Amino acid sequence: MTSPQPVPAGMHTVTPHLVCDNAAAAIDFYVRAFGATEMMRLPGSEGRILHAQVRIGDSAVMIVDAHPEWFMRDPNSYGGTPVVLHLQVPDVDALFAQAVAAGATAQMAPEDMFWGDRYCRVLDPNGHVWAIATHVRDVSPEELLAASANPCPESVTKET
Repeated sequence: MTSPQPVPAGMHTVTPHLVCDNAAAAIDFYVRAFGATEMMRLPGSEGRILHAQVRIGDSAVMIVDAHPEWFMRDPNSYGGTPVVLHLQVPDVDALFAQAVAAGATAQMAPEDMFWGDRYCRVLDPNGHVWAIATHVRDVSPEELLAASANPCPESVTKET
Protein backbone atom coordinates (compact mmCIF):
# COMPACT_ATOMS: atom_id res chain seq x y z
CA MET A 1 0.00 0.00 0.00
CA THR A 2 1.37 3.40 -0.97
CA SER A 3 1.19 6.43 1.25
CA PRO A 4 -0.91 9.38 0.13
CA GLN A 5 1.02 12.34 -1.26
CA PRO A 6 0.97 15.42 1.02
CA VAL A 7 0.26 17.56 -2.06
CA PRO A 8 -2.02 15.53 -4.35
CA ALA A 9 -1.20 15.22 -8.04
CA GLY A 10 -2.49 18.19 -10.01
CA MET A 11 -2.52 20.50 -7.00
CA HIS A 12 -0.18 23.37 -6.17
CA THR A 13 0.93 24.63 -2.78
CA VAL A 14 -1.57 27.50 -2.81
CA THR A 15 -5.07 26.98 -4.22
CA PRO A 16 -7.83 29.59 -4.17
CA HIS A 17 -11.03 28.48 -2.45
CA LEU A 18 -13.83 30.79 -3.57
CA VAL A 19 -16.96 31.32 -1.51
CA CYS A 20 -19.90 32.14 -3.78
CA ASP A 21 -23.52 33.12 -3.23
CA ASN A 22 -24.48 30.62 -5.94
CA ALA A 23 -21.67 28.12 -6.46
CA ALA A 24 -23.49 26.22 -9.23
CA ALA A 25 -23.89 29.43 -11.23
CA ALA A 26 -20.27 30.34 -10.46
CA ILE A 27 -19.06 27.04 -11.89
CA ASP A 28 -21.12 27.62 -15.04
CA PHE A 29 -19.70 31.15 -15.31
CA TYR A 30 -16.07 29.94 -14.92
CA VAL A 31 -16.64 27.32 -17.62
CA ARG A 32 -18.01 29.95 -20.04
CA ALA A 33 -15.71 32.83 -19.05
CA PHE A 34 -12.36 31.13 -18.46
CA GLY A 35 -12.70 27.73 -20.11
CA ALA A 36 -12.74 25.97 -16.73
CA THR A 37 -13.27 22.23 -16.51
CA GLU A 38 -15.42 20.99 -13.65
CA MET A 39 -13.51 18.29 -11.76
CA MET A 40 -15.98 17.45 -8.98
CA ARG A 41 -19.04 18.67 -7.11
CA LEU A 42 -20.26 17.60 -3.65
CA PRO A 43 -23.86 18.63 -3.10
CA GLY A 44 -25.05 19.44 0.39
CA SER A 45 -28.34 20.12 2.05
CA GLU A 46 -30.73 22.82 0.92
CA GLY A 47 -29.30 22.64 -2.61
CA ARG A 48 -26.01 24.25 -1.61
CA ILE A 49 -22.65 22.95 -2.76
CA LEU A 50 -20.38 21.80 0.07
CA HIS A 51 -17.33 21.59 -2.16
CA ALA A 52 -16.53 21.74 -5.84
CA GLN A 53 -13.37 21.98 -7.86
CA VAL A 54 -12.67 23.33 -11.32
CA ARG A 55 -9.45 23.50 -13.28
CA ILE A 56 -8.50 26.69 -15.10
CA GLY A 57 -5.42 26.07 -17.19
CA ASP A 58 -3.03 24.13 -14.95
CA SER A 59 -4.58 25.34 -11.70
CA ALA A 60 -7.27 24.01 -9.42
CA VAL A 61 -9.86 26.39 -7.97
CA MET A 62 -12.07 25.20 -5.15
CA ILE A 63 -15.61 26.58 -4.90
CA VAL A 64 -18.22 26.44 -2.16
CA ASP A 65 -21.61 27.99 -1.56
CA ALA A 66 -21.76 30.64 1.12
CA HIS A 67 -22.48 29.17 4.54
CA PRO A 68 -22.71 32.14 6.93
CA GLU A 69 -23.37 29.70 9.77
CA TRP A 70 -19.80 28.40 9.16
CA PHE A 71 -18.37 31.95 8.79
CA MET A 72 -18.07 31.47 5.03
CA ARG A 73 -19.45 34.55 3.28
CA ASP A 74 -19.18 35.59 -0.35
CA PRO A 75 -17.48 38.90 -1.32
CA ASN A 76 -20.79 40.62 -2.12
CA SER A 77 -21.94 40.14 1.48
CA TYR A 78 -18.93 42.25 2.52
CA GLY A 79 -19.42 44.87 -0.19
CA GLY A 80 -16.51 43.57 -2.28
CA THR A 81 -13.14 41.89 -1.93
CA PRO A 82 -9.55 43.07 -1.46
CA VAL A 83 -8.33 39.89 -3.21
CA VAL A 84 -7.45 39.74 -6.91
CA LEU A 85 -7.07 36.38 -8.66
CA HIS A 86 -4.48 36.54 -11.45
CA LEU A 87 -4.75 34.56 -14.69
CA GLN A 88 -1.70 34.40 -16.96
CA VAL A 89 -2.97 33.45 -20.44
CA PRO A 90 -1.82 33.33 -24.08
CA ASP A 91 -4.39 35.92 -25.32
CA VAL A 92 -5.62 38.47 -22.78
CA ASP A 93 -7.83 40.29 -25.29
CA ALA A 94 -9.72 37.13 -26.28
CA LEU A 95 -10.22 35.98 -22.68
CA PHE A 96 -11.35 39.45 -21.59
CA ALA A 97 -13.99 39.48 -24.36
CA GLN A 98 -15.04 35.91 -23.48
CA ALA A 99 -15.38 36.77 -19.76
CA VAL A 100 -17.44 39.90 -20.44
CA ALA A 101 -19.67 37.97 -22.87
CA ALA A 102 -20.19 35.36 -20.12
CA GLY A 103 -21.37 38.02 -17.67
CA ALA A 104 -18.27 39.54 -16.06
CA THR A 105 -18.16 43.28 -15.47
CA ALA A 106 -15.18 45.00 -17.09
CA GLN A 107 -13.15 46.92 -14.54
CA MET A 108 -10.25 47.68 -16.86
CA ALA A 109 -9.97 46.90 -20.57
CA PRO A 110 -6.75 45.25 -21.78
CA GLU A 111 -3.81 47.56 -22.19
CA ASP A 112 -0.03 47.32 -22.27
CA MET A 113 1.47 47.89 -18.83
CA PHE A 114 4.88 49.13 -17.77
CA TRP A 115 5.91 45.76 -16.29
CA GLY A 116 5.65 44.01 -19.67
CA ASP A 117 2.19 42.47 -19.55
CA ARG A 118 -0.93 43.27 -21.50
CA TYR A 119 -3.36 43.38 -18.58
CA CYS A 120 -7.02 43.85 -17.67
CA ARG A 121 -9.43 43.21 -14.81
CA VAL A 122 -12.98 41.86 -14.58
CA LEU A 123 -15.45 41.37 -11.74
CA ASP A 124 -17.31 38.07 -11.77
CA PRO A 125 -21.00 37.79 -10.81
CA ASN A 126 -20.06 36.51 -7.34
CA GLY A 127 -17.89 39.53 -6.53
CA HIS A 128 -14.47 38.01 -7.21
CA VAL A 129 -11.96 40.19 -9.08
CA TRP A 130 -9.88 38.56 -11.80
CA ALA A 131 -6.78 40.11 -13.36
CA ILE A 132 -5.96 38.66 -16.76
CA ALA A 133 -2.55 39.10 -18.36
CA THR A 134 -0.41 38.08 -21.28
CA HIS A 135 3.33 38.72 -21.04
CA VAL A 136 4.28 40.70 -24.15
CA ARG A 137 7.78 41.99 -23.42
CA ASP A 138 10.61 41.52 -20.98
CA VAL A 139 11.45 44.56 -18.88
CA SER A 140 14.84 45.14 -17.25
CA PRO A 141 14.97 45.96 -13.53
CA GLU A 142 16.11 49.48 -14.47
CA GLU A 143 13.14 50.01 -16.82
CA LEU A 144 10.78 48.64 -14.19
CA LEU A 145 12.11 50.99 -11.53
CA ALA A 146 11.93 54.03 -13.83
CA ALA A 147 8.41 53.18 -15.03
CA SER A 148 7.13 52.53 -11.51
CA ALA A 149 7.44 56.25 -10.69
CA ASN A 150 4.04 56.68 -12.41
CA PRO A 151 2.63 53.15 -12.25
CA CYS A 152 -1.12 53.47 -12.76
CA PRO A 153 -2.55 54.37 -16.13
CA GLU A 154 -5.56 56.66 -15.99
CA SER A 155 -7.91 53.76 -16.74
CA VAL A 156 -6.94 52.02 -13.48
CA THR A 157 -7.71 55.03 -11.32
CA LYS A 158 -11.14 55.74 -12.83
CA GLU A 159 -14.15 54.25 -11.06
CA THR A 160 -16.21 52.13 -13.48
